Amino acid sequence: MKDFLNKIALVFQDNVLRKRIFFTLFALVIFRLLAAIPVPGVDHGRLAQFFSSNEFFGLLNIFSGGGLSQLSIVMLGVGPYITGSIIMQLLTIMSPKLKEMYQEEGEAGRKRFAQYGRIVTIPLALIQAFSFIKILQTQQVLPHLTGFALATDLIVITAGSVLLMWIGELISEYGIGNGVSLIIFSGIVAALPTTIGQLIYTFDKSQLPLYLAFFLVGIIVIVAVVIITEAERPIPVTYAKQVRGNKVYGGTSTYLPLRINQAGVIPIIFALSILLFPQMILRFLQNAANPTIKSISTTVLGVLANSWFYAIAYFLLVFMFTYFYTAVTFDPDQISTNLQKNGAFIPGVRPGKSTSDHISRILTRLTLVGALFLGFIAILPLIMKGLTGITAVSIGGTALLIVVSVVIDLIKKIDAQVSIREY
Repeated sequence: MKDFLNKIALVFQDNVLRKRIFFTLFALVIFRLLAAIPVPGVDHGRLAQFFSSNEFFGLLNIFSGGGLSQLSIVMLGVGPYITGSIIMQLLTIMSPKLKEMYQEEGEAGRKRFAQYGRIVTIPLALIQAFSFIKILQTQQVLPHLTGFALATDLIVITAGSVLLMWIGELISEYGIGNGVSLIIFSGIVAALPTTIGQLIYTFDKSQLPLYLAFFLVGIIVIVAVVIITEAERPIPVTYAKQVRGNKVYGGTSTYLPLRINQAGVIPIIFALSILLFPQMILRFLQNAANPTIKSISTTVLGVLANSWFYAIAYFLLVFMFTYFYTAVTFDPDQISTNLQKNGAFIPGVRPGKSTSDHISRILTRLTLVGALFLGFIAILPLIMKGLTGITAVSIGGTALLIVVSVVIDLIKKIDAQVSIREY
């Protein structure tokens, strides 16, 4: 406890770190203020009723940072930006030029890659905004809009999404932690007082064992996420001795840490985006005048609404995205090349391709454990919902996983900054 208090004192004594923390808090306050400004003409009574009976939009509300439940000007949240990032990273598989830009051209290449992702965000935001407006009009949450009013709302909502993307990037650059993750995190945390109030208001003594079971599962999930996130497999690395003049350099031993969960919470976000985006488009097409399109949309939505299909698809997408994101962000060939350039080697393994293959085999086995864990944690709320019949559990489980992962990442980054200042 004493060490923790000392760390807190060091954080606020350091001028640069203190400015970063206050900048992050200021940016999040701006986001919460924007999330409280609704678009014109919202029927808040119908809106609350609509969200209370719709799990799909409840999940979307998580990724909007809570802005969707208020139909605010930032109602899309960072959803279009996340979808744009997914599209760009998927394109690296099909386009060697994009892959080279992302992995081999250094900081300049990654900046260009990120810029393309921002450009893709704008049409995605327009499509999502138009779909939301039309869906909510059919539910009488929004009034019928004329051409000019519709265009104005589309521009405002799209601009809100782009503004939020910019705020997230400012947090990543000038603040502490990942800006996009912190925006989602702040939206979840901001909804906690309301959720707790509802639980207290609807408390039923007969359901006490069920509440205790939920609490126990929540504690187990938190502990498991922390353990898996922090767990790593060290690969021993030795630096060859080099004689320069009368001095001998190298000969030291260290290790290369490989985390069990290299991808963090990103696969969960990617998987949910892939599952939710088509549903949103299909719900819009469900109200089409063409009977064929309406029939196909209703049929596909019926399949997606099946809990077994949804759980299996969710698990498989999380599993695949864990491998995909790990492959994009961690390149064994690049690691092998860097080790060879620095005169380092793994004992018992030849430099070059053998080292790359060795690291790849270890990484594949570790990622299997991480992918299975993330997939299970992702569908655990759905399993509990099937056992208890409580809809809110599925939303709470996803939110819990995101919150724990973001908090761990934030603490590590603050701790790293404090360690740099101490040295």
